[in-house]
Amino acid sequence: MFIVTGGAGFIGSNLVRALIDRGHDDVVVVDDLEDGHKFVNIASLGIADYIDKDDFLARLAADTAFAGSIKAIFHQGACSATTEWNGRYMMRNNYLYSQQLLHRCLAHGVPYIYASSAAVYGGSRTFVEDPLFETPLNVYGYSKLQFDRYVRRVAASPDSQVVGLRYFNVYGPHEQHKGSMASVAFHLNNQVLDDGEARLFEGSGGYGSGEQLRDFVYVDDVCNVNLWFLDHPDVSGIYNTGTGVAQTFNDVANAVIKWHGKGRIRYIPFPDHLKGAYQSYTQGDLTQLRKTGCDVEFRPVEEGVKNYLDQLCGPQQH
Repeated sequence: MFIVTGGAGFIGSNLVRALIDRGHDDVVVVDDLEDGHKFVNIASLGIADYIDKDDFLARLAADTAFAGSIKAIFHQGACSATTEWNGRYMMRNNYLYSQQLLHRCLAHGVPYIYASSAAVYGGSRTFVEDPLFETPLNVYGYSKLQFDRYVRRVAASPDSQVVGLRYFNVYGPHEQHKGSMASVAFHLNNQVLDDGEARLFEGSGGYGSGEQLRDFVYVDDVCNVNLWFLDHPDVSGIYNTGTGVAQTFNDVANAVIKWHGKGRIRYIPFPDHLKGAYQSYTQGDLTQLRKTGCDVEFRPVEEGVKNYLDQLCGPQQH
């Protein structure tokens, strides 16, 4: 069986769908449904089982046969709120849980493909998988970085596959439950639908209004990278997962407006609470990913936003 932690969440549910679309009928979702709204992400998926995230750790520890039947674990579960400052909660949820899963996978020889984050780079201008450039701006980024460091220390040359994927700005279907942490594409679409305007931040950090740059990556492409590593169990390491091309927030807004055939951009003051804790520029260096032989192609914002809104809003009405 294949385990997807965070399988009812945004990236996790898309990965579950991708595995099922491949013909796998043994996909098990592990998650925390205390927020029951996430059930909609998996309601239409023919999963083999659902297990609560706390029960899953206990079962792994107690049931050797169960652990031995796992073909791979895709660890996508985490608290991804960059505005969450409860470090004790963040480290228990993101760091300690990831550690426990890692050791179970190493003990049983199970491939372990986990979600890291571009948040580990923080305010860096260089996005290369190297400690020199890893300077997180928030405790979420720190929790992800500390686990990457742990992997480098205890699984530098693992007998079974261990892969960390540093996701950049992922957008796509099934992110509606994330609230303020949903992608800019999601929020801009809602704004254009509600009042015909896409609201972006005014200039900040030396960037013009709406000209802050991010590596926006479509969720299906992220899933394809996960599946590529599943197909290449001899490859381990920590790799950037983005398009490798930074695009502006204006690009995203214009793609949303183009899809709807209406709307305008309005710039709003930059929020005080984000000053000093905001990445104005991200662009994944894909050199190490490409060295593995991974040939997944990443779609630009213009194509990805169209794909997203085709699914989110249905066929275009114009």
